[in-house]
Amino acid sequence: MTNDPILQVLEACDERRNARREFMRYAGGAAMATAGASLLAACSDSGGGPINGGTPTPTPTPTPTPTSAISDADVLNFALNLEYLEAQFYSYAALGTGLPSSSLSGTGNQGAVTGGRQVTFTDPLVARYAREIAADEIAHVNFLRLALGSAAVAQPAIDIGVTATSAFSNAARAAGLIGAGAAFDVYASDENFLLGAYIFEDVGVTAYKGAVGFISNKTFLEAAAGIHAAEAYHAGLVRTVLYRKGVATPALIDAADAISNARDSLDGSTDLDQGIRATSSGSVLVSNIVPADNMGIAFSRTPGQVLNIVYLNNTVQTAGGFFPNGVNGTIRQSASS
Repeated sequence: MTNDPILQVLEACDERRNARREFMRYAGGAAMATAGASLLAACSDSGGGPINGGTPTPTPTPTPTPTSAISDADVLNFALNLEYLEAQFYSYAALGTGLPSSSLSGTGNQGAVTGGRQVTFTDPLVARYAREIAADEIAHVNFLRLALGSAAVAQPAIDIGVTATSAFSNAARAAGLIGAGAAFDVYASDENFLLGAYIFEDVGVTAYKGAVGFISNKTFLEAAAGIHAAEAYHAGLVRTVLYRKGVATPALIDAADAISNARDSLDGSTDLDQGIRATSSGSVLVSNIVPADNMGIAFSRTPGQVLNIVYLNNTVQTAGGFFPNGVNGTIRQSASS
C-alpha cells in the first residue's frame, strides 16, 4: 500500500473505470452514444495561418456548424475520429503498440498512423496513469464503433510522429517549447508525455461539453455525459500531476501555460483556455486544476473550434496537423477563427 495520495487516487480509478465500462456497454445496447471528442495542439499567440513554422493570430469568434446540419450519427463519428487519434497516442505511449486492424475499418478512407512508440517511464505514478488512460481511450473507440455499427467511419491518416516536421513538433515550436528545425519527442520522458497528454485532455473535455448541444436523443446524451466525465477525470489527473511536478520544476508550468495560450490562438478571439499556474487569493496561492469560469463552469468548444486545434490552423480547413488528410465523416471543416 503506497503512502502517496495521488497513487492512491489512481488505484481508486481502476474501480471507477470498470464501473464506467459497465455503463458504456449498457448505453451501447440501448443505441448509439456519445459525442464531441478529444484533441489537441498548439500554436503561438501571434501571427496568422497554419502551424508549419508560422503563428496564427486570434480573429473573430468562429462560426459554429449549424445544428440542423448535424445528426446524432454525425456527432458520434466526429467523436470517433478524435478518439482514434487519442487512443493511438496513449496506446503507443503506454503499451508500445497501436490499435488492432479490426478496430480501424469503416466508411471513408482508412489511413495509417505515422510515428508512436512506448515511453520508458521513470515515475510509477505517470506509468500507471498512462496505462489507465490508454485502456479508457481504446474502450471509447470500441464503444463508438459498436454504437455506430456499419455507419462507423474508418480511422483516417494520423500523425503522432516526432520528426522536426511532425504535428507534435509544429505545435510545440509554435508554443515556444522548441526552436526552429528542432523536434519535440513526446515519448522521450515522463514530462514530455504529460505535456502531450495535457494538450489532448483539455481539448477533449471542452469538445464533449460543446457537442452536447448537437445531440437530440436522450440516451445518447446520457452516454455523452458519462464519457465527458471520464475525460474530465483524465484532464484533472494530468493537470494535477503536471502542477505537482511543476512545483519542483517550474519550467513544466511555463510549458503548460504556453500550450494553453497557443490553443487559445487557434479557436477564436475569446479567451477560453487556462493553464495550470497558481493565482493569488489574498496572501495565499490557489492552484488552477479546474479551468472554469467565475461560476465554476467549464467552457465549451464547437466542432469547428476543435478542428482548428486538431488541424493546427485558425482558418477554414479540411485537413492538416494531426490529421494530414482530414477526418472522415460529415463534420470535417474547421472554423474561421
